[in-house]
Amino acid sequence: MGMNDRPPAGEARNVGQLLLRAAARYPESGLYYRGTGSSAEFRRSSYPELLDQALRLLSGLRGLGLRPRDRVLLLMDDAEAFLPGFWACVLGGFVPCPLPPAAGNVEQAAAHHRHVHRLLGGPLLVTGERLAAEVPQVPGLTVATVEALADHDRASDVYEAEPEDLAVLMLTSGSTGQAKAVMLTHANLLASMRAKNGFHELGASDTVLNWVGFDHVAALLECHLLPLSTGSSQLHVPSSHILDEPLEFLRLISRHHVTVTFTPNFLLGLVNSARHRMPAGEALDLSRLRHIVSGGEAVPYTTGTAFLERFAPFGLRRDVLWPAFGMTETCAGSIYSLGFPDADAGQEFASVGLPVAALDVRVADAQDRALPDGRAGEVQLRGPMITPGYYHNEEATSSSRTADGWFRTGDIGRLRDGRLTLVGRSKDNIIVNGVNYFSHEIETALEELDHVTPSFVAAFPTRPEGSDTEQLVVAFHPRTRPGDDTALYDAMTAVRAAVVMHWGFRPALVLPLAREEFVKNSLGKISRAKLRARLEAGEFDDVTRATVEVIRQHMGDYSPPRTDNERALVRIYGETLDVSPSSVSATANFFDLGGTSLDLLRLRGSITQRLNVPGLQTIDLLNAPTVRALAGYLDENPAGTVKTDDGYDPIVPMQQGGTKTPLFCVHPGAGEVLVLLDLARHFAGDRPFHALRARGFTSGETPFTSHGEMIAAYTRAIQDRQPHGPYALAGYSSGGLIAFAIAQELQSRGEQVAFLGGFDFPPVLTPLLVGLDFSVTVSVLSHFLGLLDKEQSEELPGKLRELPLEQQLQTVMDLAPRKRLAELDLDLQKFTVWMTLADKLKKIRAEYELSGTVPSMTVFHGTTPPPLPVFHGMPAAQAERTWLDRLHGWDRFTAGGAARYVKVPGEHHTLTAPPHVAVFQALLRQEIDRSMGEGGAGGEGGAVSGPEAE
Repeated sequence: MGMNDRPPAGEARNVGQLLLRAAARYPESGLYYRGTGSSAEFRRSSYPELLDQALRLLSGLRGLGLRPRDRVLLLMDDAEAFLPGFWACVLGGFVPCPLPPAAGNVEQAAAHHRHVHRLLGGPLLVTGERLAAEVPQVPGLTVATVEALADHDRASDVYEAEPEDLAVLMLTSGSTGQAKAVMLTHANLLASMRAKNGFHELGASDTVLNWVGFDHVAALLECHLLPLSTGSSQLHVPSSHILDEPLEFLRLISRHHVTVTFTPNFLLGLVNSARHRMPAGEALDLSRLRHIVSGGEAVPYTTGTAFLERFAPFGLRRDVLWPAFGMTETCAGSIYSLGFPDADAGQEFASVGLPVAALDVRVADAQDRALPDGRAGEVQLRGPMITPGYYHNEEATSSSRTADGWFRTGDIGRLRDGRLTLVGRSKDNIIVNGVNYFSHEIETALEELDHVTPSFVAAFPTRPEGSDTEQLVVAFHPRTRPGDDTALYDAMTAVRAAVVMHWGFRPALVLPLAREEFVKNSLGKISRAKLRARLEAGEFDDVTRATVEVIRQHMGDYSPPRTDNERALVRIYGETLDVSPSSVSATANFFDLGGTSLDLLRLRGSITQRLNVPGLQTIDLLNAPTVRALAGYLDENPAGTVKTDDGYDPIVPMQQGGTKTPLFCVHPGAGEVLVLLDLARHFAGDRPFHALRARGFTSGETPFTSHGEMIAAYTRAIQDRQPHGPYALAGYSSGGLIAFAIAQELQSRGEQVAFLGGFDFPPVLTPLLVGLDFSVTVSVLSHFLGLLDKEQSEELPGKLRELPLEQQLQTVMDLAPRKRLAELDLDLQKFTVWMTLADKLKKIRAEYELSGTVPSMTVFHGTTPPPLPVFHGMPAAQAERTWLDRLHGWDRFTAGGAARYVKVPGEHHTLTAPPHVAVFQALLRQEIDRSMGEGGAGGEGGAVSGPEAE
């Protein structure tokens, strides 16, 4: 059908007609985009300009051979790129599916992409040039960039979709797991827009603010499609602008005369907490704001009213807050409360109010029979805005419907006078800050900890009075001896750290319970709902008080801060760990306070920014893990690390507690030790864990020039810490060769090395160095560090060799996930130092050939070999056999001709990272205890389960 200059007459039949109408009827309205940089400037794009951009992209997509009903994945992290891409798909009859930004490690991201690629039948992926390098390598995946697609003339015609045609696919939210794709038709979206505006009453004079990513249905429909359909203007800002400074939410509303916006409730809590930081006399004008739709999680009455009261002096209306209910499956908001706060006085949570026109709501019992007013049951919905189901997932589609056709929300609620109040969920998930986390996933990961009794762990939500969001409780039965408070403290610390490392937030309560408290049904399933009810009824108060006392005893007496730096650090520690600064003792170890490696990186960033310490390194925090020690370091080094070779100490004390013999663990080939941090945390209370870090990372240090110089420095440092044996040594990857040389040096001095462990590396290096030039070294180590996936590391060297060194490194930095770069505290300068040093270490190792023997050697090996050039193109089974044959070369260097081999989960570069580290650390500690003759802390669980020594 040819393009018309005028919009279609009459009722819109498809979503594409909404943009055509907006461009024709509201040329003065449009979109304002704020970039991801520090500039506060917005770039305006009118609706006619949006249409023009979409039509150019449509020409590009058609040029790639796309046809109506083809699926297209959209991976963009800014609105200015995403929206033209979305509309190009809609106008071409293609079905867009927004992808969330990459989360987790490289392998997890690749697994998610592979799943979505298979689910949608091999769709095209459209992204920007900047993000294209981050797209995981997926067989058969075709990637196109918006920059290339935009370099076309406008399409002269658009596809006229039918109402029942599929308009968009939205992936279900969740922390991990296999996403489902929710199908939304043109009819769904059009019905939803009409129904929503019966409440919103938007018009061309309105301005809508959005800060949520477009993989979230509320951003796409509530904050874009709805205002576009009414000719309203739109502001789109990156979420980081709001989350980094919550008060910016109100400042944008004031500055741009915003009338409508959306936010999950947790932001209201952040804004409430930030109120005291507003500069005296700051002027805000919130009087034009008509309503804030708050969905995604329940709104506590106290949070909502506190928000209204604190900002009333700036013109905020008393009825501005609209608690609401909506799901991806209901086209976002579909039930709104216009009566807050008066209609909810005396209630803990706000009701979500009344349904939009054409949406029917019922509360049903277990047999799907409607319940009378006031009775709690499952909330079920019926209406034209509800999804027809899940793409290529008949089982999920079928289970989401009752026999008489109502959609099951999985939420528990009650109706009273037509108003809906939610009281819980039938689904086993937890919503923290608007994100779903599934109980069974948390429990499965925690059961791998040797501190936790399998099948006696439960993860469930609670919402303490006054809390702005749900909080996670983990109840578990510890594998510790009764009365062993040290072991119990270690168990609680391990559980807390595992949650943070997997999901990025801290459980509000870790609750060790007796076996009999975990009441199970005939199938062995624990009732999380009953545990929650008992917790909130106060039945576990005695246990909670007892665990607080265990923590207090372990931490020692409170020591208040004494200097300005100590007082500043106490505040930063408290904010980082989400605890009251008044509870942070100046002498408490950061990790004993519950800190993790992720927290450590946040801590470093906060200190660097707020105390102006540009040279501060993560290693400095490991060397000074208490407020007092770190404050003393900052007093002496106000700008951060400055060292010389004379001040170099290879020992990084990653974990100092425990009464057993220390473990000294040598760095892998890259020379750095941060990859050992998660492993070290599991040794808390057991034995000290000291890592050896190469020389040359810090300004003023020169790299080692020979293998002998390195071994001498490491041996001297070890004996400074522990003058005499028996010693426990280990090395990760090629660090195993260094550990072997140190063991021989100690033996030559008459000392005993009782444990020597190597992590996944053979004794003879030369055959593996074939083709290992600088480009390969960079690629292999970048995969090892999680900067590249396996396919990238294999393909990249050929592309790098023709480039100058700095450009090679910049290419890797451009490919690397930004989250991982932040975790490793990497920029181009630091990466250049690191890789140059790694290349020098490789050359030093190449000059060393093993000879002689050690009394014993334990080799831990993963499930697949590392991505070395020698294995490229080799069938997987052959590569694994070859790798194992190489590893068994350690037999020649072990007295008696037989080393000990232990298989552990994970690949070469993921052994020490979640989730594999939970099993690896248990087996490693078990082997060290066996070799040293030092029994473990024990517990009723007996020997740690897992792969046995071969």
